[in-house]
Amino acid sequence: MPRKSTNVDMTAMCDVAFLLLTFFMLATQFKPDEPVTVVTPNSISEIPLPDADVMLITIDDKGRIFIAMDNQLIRKEVIQEINEQRGLNLTAEDINKFARGASIGMPFNQLKNYLNATGDEQDKMDETTTGIPVDTSITSENNEFAVWVKSVSYAYARKNQSLTDEERKGKGLRYAIKADGDAPYPEVKDVISTFEGYKIFKFNLITGLKAVPAGTAAYEESMKGVKGK
Repeated sequence: MPRKSTNVDMTAMCDVAFLLLTFFMLATQFKPDEPVTVVTPNSISEIPLPDADVMLITIDDKGRIFIAMDNQLIRKEVIQEINEQRGLNLTAEDINKFARGASIGMPFNQLKNYLNATGDEQDKMDETTTGIPVDTSITSENNEFAVWVKSVSYAYARKNQSLTDEERKGKGLRYAIKADGDAPYPEVKDVISTFEGYKIFKFNLITGLKAVPAGTAAYEESMKGVKGK
């Protein structure tokens, strides 16, 4: 019988490849740009940070404070409330820009100019900003960080008030502090004191991962199941 060459139909594989590509393009969440570079200290903790409903507080090596929220609806509700309370004179366009943005590290009196600036101008303002003012007392006029914490906390409380106790499990707001290893201690202490003032005693400290010290209980636990151990 005469020999015939093999013909492989690649149509199915091309379809699968484009389906996977489309899935990753639509489902991937891109990491937002950070206004400052922070080198966190290392620890052996392996607890992952949630992907949603997180208020991230970044403290750089100069002690400047930036905040970020992932929920656009919450961001819009928060800035509308602060705009009314503080008389920031933000327009509807300014509010929408804030809702679509990422981190913010401006005092209230500079926030409007920051939102009206271009992307390159905002990057320069991030380099020169003093950060969000913070103080030990939550009632201090200088503690603008306390205003953000209060507004964000209340916004999430209103969001979840219609849920049952069972539905609320795992859906509350999480607080995370990402401080540079060289961040001044007083600023970090003031952030934690602000949390304590609002009875917030549970928050995450973001760190880098380092090896578990040999001979410790954590090391023995991590080595379970390893070949030869």
